Amino acid sequence: MTRGRRRSERSTRRKTPSPGRPGVARQPERRRFWFLIAQGLSSEEAAVEAGVSQPVGSRWFREAGGMPPSHLAPFAPSPSRRYLCLEEREEIALLLAQNIGLREIARRLGRAASTISREIRRNVATRAGGFEYRATTAQWHAERSARRPKAAKLATNARLRQYVQDRLSGQISRLDGSVMAGPDVAWKGRRHGPRQPRRWAKAWSPEQISNRLWVDFPGDETMRISHEAIYQALYIQGRGALRRELTACLRTGRALRVPRARTAGRGKSFVTPDIMISERPAEAADRAVPGHWEGDLIIGLGRSAIGTLVERQTRFTLLLHLPRMPGHGESPRLKNGPPLAGHGAEAVRDAIMRSIIQLPKHLRRSLSWDQGAEMARHAELTVAADLPVYFCDPHSPWQRGTNENTNGLLRQYFPKGTDLSLHGPDELEAVVAALNGRPRKTLGWRTPAEALDAVLANPETGHVATTS
Repeated sequence: MTRGRRRSERSTRRKTPSPGRPGVARQPERRRFWFLIAQGLSSEEAAVEAGVSQPVGSRWFREAGGMPPSHLAPFAPSPSRRYLCLEEREEIALLLAQNIGLREIARRLGRAASTISREIRRNVATRAGGFEYRATTAQWHAERSARRPKAAKLATNARLRQYVQDRLSGQISRLDGSVMAGPDVAWKGRRHGPRQPRRWAKAWSPEQISNRLWVDFPGDETMRISHEAIYQALYIQGRGALRRELTACLRTGRALRVPRARTAGRGKSFVTPDIMISERPAEAADRAVPGHWEGDLIIGLGRSAIGTLVERQTRFTLLLHLPRMPGHGESPRLKNGPPLAGHGAEAVRDAIMRSIIQLPKHLRRSLSWDQGAEMARHAELTVAADLPVYFCDPHSPWQRGTNENTNGLLRQYFPKGTDLSLHGPDELEAVVAALNGRPRKTLGWRTPAEALDAVLANPETGHVATTS
């Protein structure tokens, strides 16, 4: 007895590979996932909010290189009405299951009858031996037919790919074209702990490579590529034109892109909107009232530090002695370990209290600081010393201009690259006396010490003669 061929084999359409899980599967979850990523959530948090497992969310993020695909991005335009969408295909499947005719289906969907007929003929499911119409399978057939695969330029142009790889990897050539060993530059991250030597000391950035092609090959249009195409070849799985390890040659050194909202949300947890510098009293901005201070740390070799406090009106300066803690240097530094370098939150809090608590109340109106972790205990300082603390905006040192200027003056006593822990309290006191004893043009050639004495002698007015 001979068996007849399956109906799918007798169909006029050529055989197609198994679609596996249709590409439209979890599309709402994917859109929600990338929307949450754009809001600054991590891939694990976005996956849970979107209703998928954390490993699935991590895989979506890794496969896309950290950036959403163009059709799933939050700013992506809606699909064109010219083509049937998944919702319409689901409606077609439901109406066909009710034995409703094609013309009636077309009238209910507001489509031409030929559109519905062509949709069923082209995208019907045949692998199961029948001709059932399933919405997800039909959507997969439609997406596969509409796909216009385009090979990456770096994958098809070997000469261009070699040029990009050589400059990304840090290959340095002499004028005659011979390859030479580049400089051996070690990473000396004094404030960020030890890191491996970075290859980007010799490598070019994608933007430099893209623009240099116009100089090296002015008449060859085949030797052109945008910096974004280079980034995508490095980050997105499946593009595969460049070796993945070349991401270590980028200046960031990261293997995935980081959404902007995620970096913007990396502010310190102890900084809230009500203690930002915009909420500081207006009297502090025009220096009309004394008692408003600005503070910061100056960093030296081996993560040593000295704290600085400057009064905005009189420019009077105080230095905070921050000695190393017991156990420093006896063992390798532990990540998230105790702040043995001496400028942890508790040490800075206690040093400020010791220095500023001796001043009268009218000279303790506010303190402005950057968003460093050393001020994580600012609330305790506010309560104990009755000193409100305000934080500057990220990357805005000009909001503490008086302190930045003073730190520059202090560098003549504490040069960069030196161990600041070698300076004891007596030496800091001598530097304070020297700096506060120098006449200032902005004070009418009076010294900060004289200006502070005038404020202490007449606390009601609190004004200092200036040239402005």
